[in-house]
Amino acid sequence: MPEERRLTIPAAVTPSHAAPVQAGRTADLPPAPAYGRRSVADVLTSAAASLGLDGFTNTLGLPAASRVCVVVADGLGRNLLKQKSAHTPFLRSVIQAGQGEVPVWLDSAFPSTTAAALACFGTGLPPGQHGMVGYDVLDPEQDKVVNMLGNWDAGVDPLAWQPFPTVLERAAGQAAVTTVSLPQFGDSPMTRAALRGGTFVAGTTSHARTEAAAEALAAPGPALLYFYLNELDKAGHRYGCQSESWEHQLEELDATMKRLNASLPAGTTILLTADHGMLDVPEQQRIDFSADPALVEGVRHTAGEPRMVHLYLETGADGTGPDAGARERLLAAWRTRFGTRIWAFTREDAIAAGLFGPVRPAVEGRIGDVMIAARDELALYDTRRVRPTAMEVVGQHGSLTKAEREVPLLCFTAGGRSVRRG
Repeated sequence: MPEERRLTIPAAVTPSHAAPVQAGRTADLPPAPAYGRRSVADVLTSAAASLGLDGFTNTLGLPAASRVCVVVADGLGRNLLKQKSAHTPFLRSVIQAGQGEVPVWLDSAFPSTTAAALACFGTGLPPGQHGMVGYDVLDPEQDKVVNMLGNWDAGVDPLAWQPFPTVLERAAGQAAVTTVSLPQFGDSPMTRAALRGGTFVAGTTSHARTEAAAEALAAPGPALLYFYLNELDKAGHRYGCQSESWEHQLEELDATMKRLNASLPAGTTILLTADHGMLDVPEQQRIDFSADPALVEGVRHTAGEPRMVHLYLETGADGTGPDAGARERLLAAWRTRFGTRIWAFTREDAIAAGLFGPVRPAVEGRIGDVMIAARDELALYDTRRVRPTAMEVVGQHGSLTKAEREVPLLCFTAGGRSVRRG
């Protein structure tokens, strides 16, 4: 695919759009996310290209437009949208109308978690480039685990951790660029790292955000708007994605999309996608792995998510890295304990399989020496490190299953208000 011309990348780094990753099945792993072909990393870049903005590629084949509103519904998996279609009459009508050549589903990032996936969305790059490779990961320079979402470490500079220009930054010189989201995300480290650029407009409710989006897109001229909703994800984590509370938030999402259709300027392209899916993990399957000495033998740090664990090993006797024997013993212990319930693999396996896309050298040390991904309804915790309330979370994500990695992409044209001429 053509290289995006305005993205400045050091010579040693290969951009994700230079060529799709040819992923094998290293360590019996599923195929890598389709970065550069059909993934969350291709949504915002394709939207910018559909506006005719210079330096972007319309990988997803979106229709040409003068205004685009991209809605990210945190936690809306493709399977869940299909299962719960009775709760989404408006979106069901959009799906039944057909999507033409636009894909109706995309791959999330790996891990299938908000920090990694939204950074892919915001930068157009895979995790191995933008560096947000988990919910929390090791910062090798500090030799400590740091959070990539709501509890950003004071010792980590967001602009140094993720040094590439965002899609919103690059588009802002050619179009009106707006983010409509919750107030707390206006200047958060996550926003500064991966979603900076353009004008930020806060709205505490979905109604307020809808009104803000309509106002932002009312002026003439090309416009790109990113609209974020997190209520579905919050309900899923607390109550589960099979709960009445989750279904209620899905109905609210459907109503929000219907309001956007009615209130945005006629002809606006509206895209609905998500950062990841979700599944429920029963309480008895939320396991404290730190209680088994064999599962943490030789482990210096644990990080990641309950469904995608990073394990960082102690340095071996030669001082250059973990001892190979220790790594093999750890892999064997996990495979003995959980069998086919997990994928157990190394950093090298993950890179060879293309799970993170091309990985720049500065990012390699952030990835676990050994990685454990859940294959069924399983969540894994190190209670030495996380609060006990973490094990109360019902809805989970982060791994490679279809429920977590497949997200929808719906595309339709708003039939709402006429645009004022100025």
